[in-house]
Amino acid sequence: MGRGGPAETGPEARAADVAAGLAGARLTLLHLYPDLLNIYGDRGNVVALARRASWRGIALDVREASVGEDVEWDAVDIVTIGGGEDTKQGLAAEDLAARAGPLRAAIEGGLAVLAVCGGYQLLGHYYQPAEGPRLPGVGALDAHTVAGRRRMIGNVVADAPALGSLVGFENHSGRTFLGPGCQPLARIRRGRGGGNNGSDRGEGARHRYCVGTYLHGSVLPKNPALADFLLQGALERRYGARAAQAALHPLQDDLEARAHRAAETLAHDGGR
Repeated sequence: MGRGGPAETGPEARAADVAAGLAGARLTLLHLYPDLLNIYGDRGNVVALARRASWRGIALDVREASVGEDVEWDAVDIVTIGGGEDTKQGLAAEDLAARAGPLRAAIEGGLAVLAVCGGYQLLGHYYQPAEGPRLPGVGALDAHTVAGRRRMIGNVVADAPALGSLVGFENHSGRTFLGPGCQPLARIRRGRGGGNNGSDRGEGARHRYCVGTYLHGSVLPKNPALADFLLQGALERRYGARAAQAALHPLQDDLEARAHRAAETLAHDGGR
């Protein structure tokens, strides 16, 4: 750059400036397969993350990618993947299989991921539909899913370590079983939903900052602690823990708390 222009700064200097409040944080969110996996209002999760970032002065660039489109995982800070019917899930599964190695490496390196329903299933080792061939998974979560005969549907309240209670609406027949390599995101406290498989009371899965869940709704607007967990992971990976703590200051979450309490009441009453 010519004389008199602004000085170039490296990642360490940028992180120090963010931590000191001298520069604003910038993040990139990638919404994977919005044209295929989009039937449960999962785009609302993207909106929630963007709003909670902007309220803190964090610039969040939202991008989309679908089948066959290139992704540079080092340039991405948060990934969201939604749910869809088996046919479209099969298309996404084939494409994800081609990305599996780099995506697993990014998740092990701290990439923040929110995968809901079908997206959650595809982050495991495989999903076996009721009909047709087994769909390969990314293997980022130590889990596998098989189609069940009973549909698990209803409002639920689940308790998540360090995040408090989570609320949402489940609607799935897939039964997901976790291995020792990841832990449940939460434990079902009450409601008509069956969690991962209808038997062990686990809901979702978590490995590092990668989260899989069956909670729809969208899940993040009513669960701000989970949204901030993902933003924290993204900030830590991009700028480090000190800068993440400085950038992620508390928000006034009165409306979100009211929505959360209303959802808890639905689950308590057994409403659908």
